[in-house]
Amino acid sequence: MEITQEEKTELIQRALEARQYAYAPYSHYAVGAALLTESGEIFHGVNVENASYPLSMCAERNAVFKSISFGHKKFKAIVVATENGGSPCGACRQVLSEFGLHTLVLTVNGEGIPTLETTVAGLLPDAFSPQDLLTE
Repeated sequence: MEITQEEKTELIQRALEARQYAYAPYSHYAVGAALLTESGEIFHGVNVENASYPLSMCAERNAVFKSISFGHKKFKAIVVATENGGSPCGACRQVLSEFGLHTLVLTVNGEGIPTLETTVAGLLPDAFSPQDLLTE
């Protein structure tokens, strides 16, 4: 999905700002995300770690779940900010795919420099989707 350069710039800034609130005392890998809905709302997310690692939550899923809790289920883009410009994990890719394979995904490093621009479909080809659960 296409977004304007102005929208990209704002999302990058918001993801970088969110990143400072990440709770990552174990990995020290702070992640911030900014999710743009089709209606123009922006929702942030940060990673939140837990001493019991499987209970941790990624920034991307945090942003998606927050958006959904406010009634927004259609997304235009998500920006993910990490120190090294890392890409979303498999779980985040799967959750994003639930709400649209054409959502733009942009990753940036700690200075806000883009490291990847693709779509959810580009990150997760042949994704398992709600259609796979339908039976005739």
